[in-house]
Amino acid sequence: MPTLKTGGRLKSAVCAGEIMVVTASADDVELTCGGVAMLEAGAEAPATAEVHPDHAVGIAMGKRYITEDESLEVLCVKAGDGSLAANGQLLLQKDTKQLPKTD
Repeated sequence: MPTLKTGGRLKSAVCAGEIMVVTASADDVELTCGGVAMLEAGAEAPATAEVHPDHAVGIAMGKRYITEDESLEVLCVKAGDGSLAANGQLLLQKDTKQLPKTD
């Protein structure tokens, strides 16, 4: 399990998904994508791994994902078929904020 640190990049072992850590949790966190532990960005993915059906919602590029208590926030930099989870709990997609009008 790679150590999570702000700015760190991880990739999925089961799909094309890649993320960047925006806010790292102070606690030890097992971050998974598609039900399988994520790898450091440069690591080689196993050829036989598949997305678990319970973790197949997918992630979208440019979207941020957070834990329920907002102690961990990640940014999807490459879309994938697997869902993100921290310690077995699926991450929530962070809502976007409406920009103020300028007229």
